[in-house]
Amino acid sequence: MQHVIAVSLVLAVSLSGCTKAKKAPTYDGENLPPDVAGNTSPTATTAALNAELSEKLPLSDQQDFEDAKRGLIASDPELRVSTAGGKQIWNMPGYDFIEGDAPVSVNPSLWRQARLNSIHGLFEVTKGVYQLRGYDLANMSLIEGKTGWIVVDPLTAKETAAKAMSFVRDHLGDKPVSAIIYTHSHIDHFGGVLGVISPEEVAERKVPIIAPEFFLEEATSENVIAGVAMGRRSLFMMGPRLPVGERGHVDTGLGKGVAYGTFGLLPPSEIITKTGMEMTIDGVKFVFQNAPGSEAPSEMTFYLPDSKTFCGAEVVSHTMHNLYTLRGAKVRDAAKWSGYIDEAIEMFPDVEVYFGSHHWPIWGNDRIIDFLEKQRDTYKYINDQTLRLALHGGTPREIAEELELPETLQTSFANRGYYGTLKHNVKAVYQRYFGWYDGNPSNLDPLPPAAAGAKYVELAGGAASLLENAQSAYDQGEYRWVAELVNHLVFSDPDNQEARELLAKAYDQLGYQAESGPWRDVYLTGAFELRHGGPTEGIDMAAMMDMIKYAPVESFLTAMAARLNAPKAGAKDMIVNLVFTDLDESYVLELKNSVLRHYKRDPHPDANVTLKVTHELYLKMLTGKAGLKDTLFSDDLEIDGSRLDLVSFFRLIDKPTGTFDIVTP
Repeated sequence: MQHVIAVSLVLAVSLSGCTKAKKAPTYDGENLPPDVAGNTSPTATTAALNAELSEKLPLSDQQDFEDAKRGLIASDPELRVSTAGGKQIWNMPGYDFIEGDAPVSVNPSLWRQARLNSIHGLFEVTKGVYQLRGYDLANMSLIEGKTGWIVVDPLTAKETAAKAMSFVRDHLGDKPVSAIIYTHSHIDHFGGVLGVISPEEVAERKVPIIAPEFFLEEATSENVIAGVAMGRRSLFMMGPRLPVGERGHVDTGLGKGVAYGTFGLLPPSEIITKTGMEMTIDGVKFVFQNAPGSEAPSEMTFYLPDSKTFCGAEVVSHTMHNLYTLRGAKVRDAAKWSGYIDEAIEMFPDVEVYFGSHHWPIWGNDRIIDFLEKQRDTYKYINDQTLRLALHGGTPREIAEELELPETLQTSFANRGYYGTLKHNVKAVYQRYFGWYDGNPSNLDPLPPAAAGAKYVELAGGAASLLENAQSAYDQGEYRWVAELVNHLVFSDPDNQEARELLAKAYDQLGYQAESGPWRDVYLTGAFELRHGGPTEGIDMAAMMDMIKYAPVESFLTAMAARLNAPKAGAKDMIVNLVFTDLDESYVLELKNSVLRHYKRDPHPDANVTLKVTHELYLKMLTGKAGLKDTLFSDDLEIDGSRLDLVSFFRLIDKPTGTFDIVTP
């Protein structure tokens, strides 16, 4: 994986409100020179569509900018973060170009969101509540307790979290961490915890770590079982391979980007199991709302009654969120999500301050309730109206093309599709209720892309004829059709450079038009890989050792079963005992009918082989930090039975690299 995650600061000086913004270049009808990624210039069609959107939205409204700047204590105009090895993982100054009016190569609504997400620093939200914004994809929030800091959501990476805490201590004093709160199970809200506090300090001072029900299982299982494919797809969704710039990555919609540094985890000691649970943490009263199955499988919000302050976690944000995330994950329940927001309105009607795990706070009861109601009604509207149209026979693509939010919802910037989008959320609702099949028999068993591509090219009269028609469509601004048409040729003949370039040009324009940060990055990364190829390295699982060591052992065994190469296994029958000497746990792995099953039980007496190993060494083997062959024939573990059988067994387990092709076959 190419860890080029830079994050921007825009408005570094305009935080003070006294600097005149630069005027971005306007479209003059001439081609601008391609940027370093080889992107083409925005066309007249793209320029016209972006200009039309500018006229429809109240882009001059400054309320969000005032909120985003409010309470600023200090900011670091040179905010950069690197790993111990010197690799830069965070670069806010790299986004200094994001100011003034939007260039024609960026959707003006997304540009506005990018400007807002570039306002960074340490902020006072209300008395005793502070936020670090712009140090990572998410916010780190701090609540002042009697003895120290209650840290909420300690970012993605150890390095960015340490930088943030150092900045806090420079400006607010050197207080210890008195508690950690994880609002939910996504890595950008817990992966940096080791930059905030060490395991030894947690143990010595008995620092409570508070999380919602099933946090540990959900935080680790997604990354262990499906992490390789999700990681590859996230390169499209988050755009780390793209150059940062007007024709590259500008924002994710949630924040500037992801810090691909060192990930860790400390297991929770206190679990929130139900809504209404009250707790006093370091002298501060909390009321928790459990919200599983909303934005994350394990999630919660909380209320500070003494200051009438509501932390909405990621249940509410200044964007329409994902009911389905483009990196690939379980579809979320829009109706349940809406219900949690409604419940929060009823539980905390006197709220005066809102802050979240992303974006900026809101002050004032009327404004907060209006914000919550519109977020609530957006998810309910998408759920109900998708179902209504499906009941009339609408298919996912048809409903996504037809459905629009009512004006009261779509003109609210907090409901715009900067991260999730109406179109792919509609398809998520359809998938949740009806699955992938739209009911049309032609879609029941379609040809795979390469085979279908060859047929379409033949039908078009050959590659030259298809490209001629596609170029004509491109010249008329029909970029979605160009992408659909030329994709067939690329999958039929991936070496056709003319086809690859025309498809890349179509992706350029679709990216420039996208209001969603992830949609922009998906299109532009597709164009990038058509021109420059895919990545040569996949995810370095070794960088996640401090996190995955807390994953349940059974998650790894489930992942192992999903990596069994069944054709290689054939008719082999095999039983392997796996004994973790330091956990006092044993598992029986049974290979039969080309299926691998595992059972937590005493070792099988007739096993082919028994592997006795420490949990740490086992993880090193799985993550590549310890070579399998060298380890198996060393004194670092104990093997009873045939070593050759054990080697043979492990050779049946695929080792996916996470570098598979996406825009080519």
